[in-house]
Amino acid sequence: MTTSGSLLKFSGHLHFRHRIVLSILSGKPVRIDRIRSEDKDPGLRDFEASLLRLLEKVTNGTVIEISYTGTSVLVKPGVVVGGSITHDCPLSRSVGYFLEPLIMIAPFAKKPLNLTLRGITTDDRDLSVDLIRTVTLPHIQLFGIDEGLELRIKKRGAPPLGGGEVQFLCSIVKQVKTLDFVEPGKIKRIRGISHAVRVSPQFSNRMIEAARSVLNRFIPDIYLYSDVYKGEESGKSPGYALSLLAESTTGALHCSEAVSKPGVPPEDIARQATYALLEEIKRGGCVDRSHQILVLLMMVLGSEDIGRCRMGEPSPRTIQFLRDAREFFGVSFKIAKAESTNPDSTDLIFSCLGIGYVNANRTLA
Repeated sequence: MTTSGSLLKFSGHLHFRHRIVLSILSGKPVRIDRIRSEDKDPGLRDFEASLLRLLEKVTNGTVIEISYTGTSVLVKPGVVVGGSITHDCPLSRSVGYFLEPLIMIAPFAKKPLNLTLRGITTDDRDLSVDLIRTVTLPHIQLFGIDEGLELRIKKRGAPPLGGGEVQFLCSIVKQVKTLDFVEPGKIKRIRGISHAVRVSPQFSNRMIEAARSVLNRFIPDIYLYSDVYKGEESGKSPGYALSLLAESTTGALHCSEAVSKPGVPPEDIARQATYALLEEIKRGGCVDRSHQILVLLMMVLGSEDIGRCRMGEPSPRTIQFLRDAREFFGVSFKIAKAESTNPDSTDLIFSCLGIGYVNANRTLA
């Protein structure tokens, strides 16, 4: 990474989404070069170009310049306006790929966001709409963003043909609260959604039975919901998936999911999701790995006070995000080993001084 005046320069396609989000929130232009320059098919993928188009719809005055080969992108951020927006996502990624960055910037818009996305609702690369609704949105609520926050699944769409539709509603805030979340607590309940589209509803029940056979050994409070869509609401392709969520006594959430694959029985998919959940719980902390970046970003933007959060070992994405957050906002995190009765614990306490980010767009409205 290099800095030229106020322009920040990066290279490579990794961490593309969070760098664009940091650029929009900080107001600093960013240039990303050498995007898959060594690849047989160099440049931006269709889903990355589609995300840039969506961000153009959500903002006003944003200038995006893409080089002729697609290997370089320049983003000069404008004002986040929100409002009612509809966007068709390409079938190469699920709507979760587009929702994650939008959730990060939506609270700081000029008007409440009413976003409709069409495409694949669950795949094996991004967070599914079920996990975004049951895990991501509660993480946002930790920072005082809860009024008018909702995700509605209108149609489900399995890969490869999709056909799903979701509606995301988010109100605006003037400032986010400071977080102090260092007690992971004990797991008290497990919830799950087992869904099946364009296949026998029995597939959903088989996944629930297989997951219960493992989870019942650990905890009695388990409720797995069978969600079967029919007709128009079931999208264009057959598929099934299991999303699991474990909640602790202090409100810490851990999640996992597994999606159907050709020739793999529902029982194996359920066991895959179940063992992934147990692995995620074992990692410890108050925030699971897929939501570390979201929580750390909101801590950076929080009021001018010390925010603290206990997390398990950071993922490589999280480590890079911490470096990028320092470049855009000048915020460094203090990371210390958390006290624990478990000698094998790798939990860390992340703390930083929030920048007191104020939603200036809102005061203009």
